[in-house]
Order: sequence, then structure tokens, then C-alpha cells
Amino acid sequence: MEHVCNLDDIEHESAREFQKDGQPVVVAKFDGQVHAYINWCPHLGIELNFMPDEFMDSDKQFIMCANHGALFEVQSGNCLSGPCMGEKLVPVQVEVRGDEIWLGEVPEPA
Repeated sequence: MEHVCNLDDIEHESAREFQKDGQPVVVAKFDGQVHAYINWCPHLGIELNFMPDEFMDSDKQFIMCANHGALFEVQSGNCLSGPCMGEKLVPVQVEVRGDEIWLGEVPEPA
């Protein structure tokens, strides 16, 4: 596990990118919980965002792929709409220790 940031570094209902094990990881704070996924869309195998730390849809309810508008459920990583329906983001183990966010080993994307 590696400390990547503090809870206050990510606003509620938003997400930020951090580098871990040489890969970009999206860490989202949503509904009082913290979730982490490889920053990799299962549709084309490219990063989800065009702009730094811009991952959420306009309503701040879903992680969105900027390329084709696919929407992913923050809690599960499941694709709910878009060209990768039925697929999901690759999860990364995340722990909250006090006010710190720690990430586990990053798996290779499929």
C-alpha cells in the first residue's frame, strides 16, 4: 500500500488522478466512500479524461469517458451506458486510514 493523498485533496462527488506503479489511477470520492480504478476505458483502452482531473459527468453522479461519453457507476465501475455497456473499470484496492488515502498494487488492464 502507498499513501497517495489526503481525503481533503479530493472534493466530494469528484475524482482525481494519481500515478501508482507507473499507471494512472482514478480515485473518486462519492457518497462518503472512496473508490479507485485504473484510468483506462475498456472500450478503446485509452485514458478516460482529456483534461486533468476531469472525470465526473456534469451531474457529478458517474465517472465519464470523455471520448465517447460512456458512464460508469462510481461504486462498482460498471459501464451503464455507452459503447462498453456490460464491461467495467479495473478496480484498484483502496484504503482510508484516518484522513489518508492509500492504494494497493495496480493490476494490469485487460
